[in-house]
Amino acid sequence: MSEQTTPANTASNAGSNATGNAASNVPSDKNHLILTGDRPTGPLHLGHFVGSLRNRVKYQSQYKQFIMLADAQALTDNMDDPAKVHNNVLEVALDYLAVGIDPAQSTIFIQSQIPELTELTFYYLNLVTVARLERNPTIKQEILLRNFERDIPAGFLTYPVSQAADITAFKASLVPVGEDQIPMIEQTNEIVRRFNRLAKRDILVEAQALVPEIGRLPGIDGKAKMSKSLGNTINLGATSAEIKAAVKMVYTDPLHLRVEDPGHLEGNVAFIYLDAFDTDKEGLQAMKEHYVRGGLGDGMVKKRLEGILQDMLAPIRERRQEYEKDRGQVLQMLKQGTERAREIAARTTDEVKAAIGLKHF
Repeated sequence: MSEQTTPANTASNAGSNATGNAASNVPSDKNHLILTGDRPTGPLHLGHFVGSLRNRVKYQSQYKQFIMLADAQALTDNMDDPAKVHNNVLEVALDYLAVGIDPAQSTIFIQSQIPELTELTFYYLNLVTVARLERNPTIKQEILLRNFERDIPAGFLTYPVSQAADITAFKASLVPVGEDQIPMIEQTNEIVRRFNRLAKRDILVEAQALVPEIGRLPGIDGKAKMSKSLGNTINLGATSAEIKAAVKMVYTDPLHLRVEDPGHLEGNVAFIYLDAFDTDKEGLQAMKEHYVRGGLGDGMVKKRLEGILQDMLAPIRERRQEYEKDRGQVLQMLKQGTERAREIAARTTDEVKAAIGLKHF
C-alpha cells in the first residue's frame, strides 16, 4: 500500500499509470501521501525490514505517511483463526515502533476500525468484473501458492478492490510495493479512472508504485521468499541465540564442499544478506573474491553475517522490549492514529457517495 495526504484536495496526482520507481526518483513533498501497511499474521522479519520498514523510517520525514495494519484483509485467508490476526495487531505495531517509525510523523491505524473502507469496497465492486479479478497476475500467483484451485474465498478474490478502497480513501499518490504487486496498483488506477469518468470529475487520485531497490530477501533455506508460513525467517525481535541458530542454517553454495574449493555467489543466501546489510562494501568485495577463488570457508562468511545481524537487531529488540512494558500506551497510539485516518476516509467516502447519488440528506 501507499501513503495518503490529509485533505483530499492536496493529494498530488502521480500520473496515469502505476509504473514502479525507486523512491529516490520522486521529489520529497509533503503533499505526496504514502499509504503502506502489513497484514498482521505474525511477527515481522528481515524481509519486511529490507522491503519496506527501513524505507518507511526514511519516508516519514519526506512525505505524509499512513501505515495500515490490514487486519480485515488478513482474514481473507485466515478466517479459520481470527485470534491469530487479532493478537498480532499489537505485535506488529511494536515492531513498527522498534525499528524507528514515529507515530508523531506517521499515522498508524487499524483497517477494521474504519468502516468507510468496507463501504468504498462495496461501491467499487460494481466497477470490476469477476473475469478481471481472476486475470490479476498477483491474485493468480497467490491462489496458486495457497492451493485454492476453485475454492477461492470471495474476500480473497476481491482483495484488489479492497486495496483500491484503502489507497483511494486517503487519496494516496505513492504506494511502496514490490514488483509483484504492481498489477494491484494498476487495477486500483483502473477503478479510479472508471469512477472519475462516472462522476464526470476527478474525485479519486491515481497512485504511483514505489518499488524499493532491494525488493525481497530469500528465506534462510534459499527459497525465493522469506515467509512466516514457510518458517524460513529471522524475526526482528529474535534473541541473540535465535539469530545464531538461524545463521547456522543459512543456505550457501552446495558445491562448496571443502574450504579450498572455489565458491559461487549466485543463489548464496549468506552473501545476499551481506549485500543487504553489510555497510563495509570494500571488505565485503574482498571476501567475495576470496570465496570465489577458493580458500574461504562458509563458516567465516556466516561469522561475518552473524556479527552484522547481531549488531543490527540488538537495539531493535531492546526498543521493542521497552515499548512492550506499556502495551496500553501502544494501543492508545493506535486508537489516535485510527481516529485521524477515519476522518480522512470519511471525507472521501462522502465525496464518492455524493458523486453517485447516495447523499439523500
